[in-house]
Amino acid sequence: MLIQLALGFAIGLSLGLLGGGGSILTVPALVYVMGYNPSAAVTASLAIVGMNSLSGVFAHRRQGTLNWQVALAFGGAGMIAAYFAARLSRFLPPLALMVAFALLMLVVGVMMLRGRRVGDAPAEPRGLAMTLAVGAGVGLLTGFLGVGGGFLIVPALVMLVGLPMPVAVGTSLLVIAMNSLSGLLGHLDGAAFDWPLIAPFAAAGIAGAFVGAKLSRSAHPDQLRRAFGVFVIVLAMYLLYDNGSKLLR
Repeated sequence: MLIQLALGFAIGLSLGLLGGGGSILTVPALVYVMGYNPSAAVTASLAIVGMNSLSGVFAHRRQGTLNWQVALAFGGAGMIAAYFAARLSRFLPPLALMVAFALLMLVVGVMMLRGRRVGDAPAEPRGLAMTLAVGAGVGLLTGFLGVGGGFLIVPALVMLVGLPMPVAVGTSLLVIAMNSLSGLLGHLDGAAFDWPLIAPFAAAGIAGAFVGAKLSRSAHPDQLRRAFGVFVIVLAMYLLYDNGSKLLR
């Protein structure tokens, strides 16, 4: 129980602080710590990430770091894509699903280490079409692999939509909550929830998201993101070794 609470709080803290990142740890935590099979872990992850993100939204709304218009356009496109992607993910073998997840984690970790500072001056906005297209792409990842996509949403909101970094973090959380809900609906007819196990994980994450949202005003997100990137790469390499070797047998 203590491990569940610690993991849940850490994931929620990352979501509230960075607008993403923590969600990509939820599936491995559910598989390796809580004993879920990968398909069930993806479904449970969507519920946990959605609740954690929504709690962070309220804190950012009070701070004025939330753009509702952008979130609804970006998230609306993502919800449609996430719903249909969730229905397709059940056809992928569990080991293949974990390998795909590990590859995504590896790409994300490298992006976090090598990507330019998203806190720098944003690019010129590219309009509604770009917002919808990027939102749909993130929704596909959300539904298929059970990730909230904040590690992609925040840079996209800054560099493509033109939001300031603090507003991008808050807006990202609402988009993640919307995508997670849609992906969860796409999984509901094929999975059962073990709420006694999920509830403590989610409750600790909600508390972490509130704390993270408060800390986001004074933290240095680029330094935190680089440190998180190293951790994600190490975890991805382990997942590739563990699941790839089994898949090749």
